[in-house]
Amino acid sequence: MLGLEKKDTSLLIIVAILTMFAPFILNPFPEGSALAQFNAGYPDLMQRFVIFGIFAIGFNILFGLTGYLSFGHAAFLGIGSYSAVWMFKLLGYNIIPGIVLSVITSGLFALLIGYISLRRSGIYFSILTLAFAQMSFALAYSVLTPLTNGETGLQVYNSDPQYFHSENMPNIPHLFGAKMQGTYSLEMGPWSFDFNTGYYLCAIIMLGMFYLAIRIFRSPFGLMLKAIKTNQTRMNYTGLNPRPYTLAAFVISGMYAGLAGGLMASMDPLAGAERMQWTASGEVVLMTILGGAGTLIGPVLGAGFIKYFENIFSKINDTVLHQWFAFLPDGMENFVITIIHPFVGKGWHLTLGLLFMAVVIFLPGGLVEGGQRITAALRRRAGRSGRSGDDASSTDTTPAE
Repeated sequence: MLGLEKKDTSLLIIVAILTMFAPFILNPFPEGSALAQFNAGYPDLMQRFVIFGIFAIGFNILFGLTGYLSFGHAAFLGIGSYSAVWMFKLLGYNIIPGIVLSVITSGLFALLIGYISLRRSGIYFSILTLAFAQMSFALAYSVLTPLTNGETGLQVYNSDPQYFHSENMPNIPHLFGAKMQGTYSLEMGPWSFDFNTGYYLCAIIMLGMFYLAIRIFRSPFGLMLKAIKTNQTRMNYTGLNPRPYTLAAFVISGMYAGLAGGLMASMDPLAGAERMQWTASGEVVLMTILGGAGTLIGPVLGAGFIKYFENIFSKINDTVLHQWFAFLPDGMENFVITIIHPFVGKGWHLTLGLLFMAVVIFLPGGLVEGGQRITAALRRRAGRSGRSGDDASSTDTTPAE
């Protein structure tokens, strides 16, 4: 199917099912219940899941295949956002020109930065990419204020030209009239499910980018990138120059990041320099390692995991904790809340850090390795059960001597 092997086709179908039915999967608890705090099926968060999934998939093409660790990919995310908003300001709110320009602009910047940075490898490459990202952040924050609007951020104003904007089109980001903020809510008893236009557009694009990543992983080009990661010195001895391959991977990865930035601006027409900070680059590194670097679905899982903690656990405050533990005696209730308080709300980073340490120590292959271990254990258990059944059957049918 689509030129993929059976295993890859099954993986693509699983990802498609998870993304298409996300409004149901992410809202398991009824509205008004104590556990509704853990529901994540609202449009803004679902959009972040798939957009950062695209960002992480692209980063994994560079880091997971070649082993080159970039700490500057947030620069391309920010460039993509600025490019999209400028298209809104000049042409109109149709998101297609903005997304196209985001990919092209980020690809050109990735070509320039990659050409310089890839002259070094290892930690020197990482430091170079970090330096370029911080320079981009400083330029966007101060020097290039006429283009980026500095610390205020770039946004669309009524005085902007918008040459191709017509009165019969929405005055917000849209796809040929379909508003990105358009949401249909389905009420089913105590449950409420939101189906958002912007989310499904981002989800379809993510599926396309996931399919492209599979083709890259399985292609001769992908095998060359894996060879670079395995032993670049031996590859040099064969007479092959690895630099064109690593540069191509860097540019493709940067274009993925620019696409993610363009989609972020398409969902919310605002671009700021904070998207270029080193913390954003570090976040995508965590997503990829946590999910499983070098795997196909790992970065998507890692992106969803981190964004879930950022948006769900950060909102658990003392008021919510008192509601949960109100059944306890007053002294015990306050004691339990005092223990839990540092790990939720503003302290969600602590919980995420502990989980990240646990994954790195016990699951070096990330969440994907955890899933593989569980699957293998279930298969062994099923195999033992099957053999036990066969033994019992053969015992019952053996005639007595």
